[in-house]
Amino acid sequence: MRIGIGLPTSTPGSTGDGLVEFARRAEAGPFTSLGVIDRLVYDSYDPLVALSAAAAVTTRVALCTMIVIGPVRRTAVLAKQAASLDALSGGRLVLGVSIGARRDDYDAAEATWGNRGAQLSAQVARLREIWEDPAIGPAPATPGGPRVLVGGGSGASFLRAARHGDGYVHGGGPPRAFASAADKARAAWVEAGRPGQPALWGQSYFTLTDPAAGEAYMRSYYGFTGGFVERIVAGLLTTPEAIREQIRGYADAGCDELVMLPATSDPAELDRLAEVIG
Repeated sequence: MRIGIGLPTSTPGSTGDGLVEFARRAEAGPFTSLGVIDRLVYDSYDPLVALSAAAAVTTRVALCTMIVIGPVRRTAVLAKQAASLDALSGGRLVLGVSIGARRDDYDAAEATWGNRGAQLSAQVARLREIWEDPAIGPAPATPGGPRVLVGGGSGASFLRAARHGDGYVHGGGPPRAFASAADKARAAWVEAGRPGQPALWGQSYFTLTDPAAGEAYMRSYYGFTGGFVERIVAGLLTTPEAIREQIRGYADAGCDELVMLPATSDPAELDRLAEVIG
């Protein structure tokens, strides 16, 4: 299993210079990807813009959205942005898409909340068409367009990933939660008549520098979930032992790439995690 690391695009104290330096150090370390998350109504950097900055100072690591909220964006604009980033990075973009979980993001974007699942299905199919249409450039570096991962926890989400994506991206949690989702993604893949296996990506939050600050960030970012936020906070990995156990669990469940998302903006998070995974 490959290990990626998240860019701190939404954690307190994040700066442009800090993100660029974080990307440089990740490239020099043992990590295989840089991941970003997405929220419109939050003090955070746009995921595709942040990955573009990272692309300029890296040459090796994959650049992945974990995820981008598709229906709050115009499909043609998203397609052009993704194709541009893929072309400029030499084919390193992995476009994770999902519907998101916060209604205020849709309200701010003046997007429709009610049929967001159907919107995403149509959007992903349309992305493929646009990437193959020379009328809207640039052509992605990856033939047929960037790899697309689809997220979500409903039955429709797994079918969407199987019909329109190259794989499935999980939203986080313990290994048993990932294992259950991975089984459903594989079953949907077979049901859709797809050959081979879906790519399976996961993510986990960690902090090895400041657990209190990390927990505060998690409560802020996921406060919209109400009382469930404390279960999310409890899942924050704060020791080397907990991280190693999480990695083993995800590997055993068949995860192809686990992106570790730092819960603080401290660049030491990257160095400490590199020491843990060797």
